[in-house]
Amino acid sequence: MADSPYLYLQPDQVTRLANLNILARQAVEGFITGLHQSPHHGFSAEFSEHRQYTAGDDLRHMDWVAWARSDRYYIKQYEQQTNLRAHILLDVSQSMNYSGDGEVTKFQYGCFLTACLSYLMTRQQDMVALAAFDDKMQLRLPPASTPAHLDRLFRGLEQLRPGKAARMAETMHELARTIAKRGLIIVISDLYDEPANVMRALQHFVHKKHQIIVFHVLDRAELELPFKDITSFVDLETNEQIQADPRYIRQAYRRAIDEFVANYRKECSDRNIEYVLTPTDTPYDRMLLNYLTRRKAMRR
Repeated sequence: MADSPYLYLQPDQVTRLANLNILARQAVEGFITGLHQSPHHGFSAEFSEHRQYTAGDDLRHMDWVAWARSDRYYIKQYEQQTNLRAHILLDVSQSMNYSGDGEVTKFQYGCFLTACLSYLMTRQQDMVALAAFDDKMQLRLPPASTPAHLDRLFRGLEQLRPGKAARMAETMHELARTIAKRGLIIVISDLYDEPANVMRALQHFVHKKHQIIVFHVLDRAELELPFKDITSFVDLETNEQIQADPRYIRQAYRRAIDEFVANYRKECSDRNIEYVLTPTDTPYDRMLLNYLTRRKAMRR
């Protein structure tokens, strides 16, 4: 494979993502099952349409008549198995422009994760939409699954830059009002906004009967405060600055960040929202593999 024309999806990454295809397909089928209220189970619902075979599909649902006519492999889809609509909500506020080790920022990690998820879902003919926001919408693409759409999405990601302070709650309420069909909502953010307001906005999606995954993206330094010398701490969104000796504040800081994470985890769990703590020092493909493997085990 030649060098990729995309910043956030490289050839070696595509090779690694191939190992996730089967798990991703199984996860998507689980989401679809949850979104549909059909009294039928498995593949007993009414026939809807065909889609092209993807590695990992159950061969029991192969349409061998279509194969005999066209020499191509097609899977029979039923009403319960209609393709998923996924909406990725990507936080591109200024707080996402942080990297404790000077390498990948939370913003860049979020873009890589968005590209990875979009690639996996469009590979299996699921529709992906993107909404990137800070204090307003910076990029919004409607749901689609074509190669041209994926190209627009990748190139749109490359044009994004970390912006102003986040207004997560207002943006998510707006999206909840405008997304008509039920689907999968994927939030990629450091969640640095008033937690009560964020949870009310997520509840809006729950009320509209969407399924929701929250990838809580944090830098390892934000979780552990590893600094040893007197350090100047700057709020990236307000430019407020304080100087402190980490040795004297580390214990209280870690207690506060642990409570911050635990609160989001509990509030999400109470609303049947999947919460995934996502440190940026974990490669995103490994993080997704671990997440999808856990999800598969939970469905058994």
